[in-house]
Amino acid sequence: MKKTLLFVFALVLGLTSMASAQTMSPLGIWTNSEKKATFEIYKCGNKLCGKIVSLTVPNDPATGKPKTDTQNPNATLRSRPRLGMVFMQGFEYDEDNKWDDGKIYDPESGKSYSCYMKMENANTMEVKGYIGFSLIGKSQTWTRVK
Repeated sequence: MKKTLLFVFALVLGLTSMASAQTMSPLGIWTNSEKKATFEIYKCGNKLCGKIVSLTVPNDPATGKPKTDTQNPNATLRSRPRLGMVFMQGFEYDEDNKWDDGKIYDPESGKSYSCYMKMENANTMEVKGYIGFSLIGKSQTWTRVK
């Protein structure tokens, strides 16, 4: 009887630790602390990508037309709309709920950075853009919308 109880306890403990070791998924709709936009993280092949799915202010106040990628260093891309723009790409699962080796583009500055995403819990993740080493860079906390 003691062996049976010990076995059941070990089994439950093992299943509990396996469940907590499962990966939290960044797939879904997110916003950052500035809340200027919402972003969708989705699968693109065997990696993850992100696109802009809504803008708080979708039109340029000066022209009344939809915002475009005016700061892009590539002049041929400056007329592309920000809404729907893929601005994150190439993320691969690393470990410990972290997706690394990605790139993120900032349409407000026209600059691109190396980037990782790390899930803090099911509805919060750290997104960090950096140049060179990830120790130096800028982090944002993103919150899941749905």
